[in-house]
Amino acid sequence: MASFLFSFFALLTVICAVGAVLNKNTVNAAMCFMLSLIGVAGLFVLLEAYLLAFVLLLVYAGAVAALFLFIVMLLNVQGGQRKPFKLVTVVASTVAAALLALGVLTLYQQPALIPEGTSLPPAASLKDYAYQMFSTYLLPVQIIGFLLLISMLGVIVLSKKIETGESAP
Repeated sequence: MASFLFSFFALLTVICAVGAVLNKNTVNAAMCFMLSLIGVAGLFVLLEAYLLAFVLLLVYAGAVAALFLFIVMLLNVQGGQRKPFKLVTVVASTVAAALLALGVLTLYQQPALIPEGTSLPPAASLKDYAYQMFSTYLLPVQIIGFLLLISMLGVIVLSKKIETGESAP
């Protein structure tokens, strides 16, 4: 069952990521991006990294992608004609795909990274993460939240339509 779930989430992630890159409609591309993030969160759950899955869904799929959708819908951006791919882009994509395939094949040829009999350090608890987040990393978390707020306000100001009517007395 775990193998099936891994294949499902990996396929969902790859297909939705390709859909996000190749889609002409920005709203559909953002929805594909959100589905791709859900697939990655599913992979994190399979790895028993529940906190990473939750943070990924909460921060990226919930906040960043929703903010992107809000910006796209607010600006009412229309997709134009797409230019054909240049030869350099096609060659670079082919080389990147070949390197990725070579990396995956090499990964399956290597022995396990952790030898048997070696014990792993104990996993940190959620309480430890929360303590570090609200003590050690409190300032960076607040700065990121403030930057997201500023970016949202900037989009609202930039998207406001300016009427050029001569209605002044």
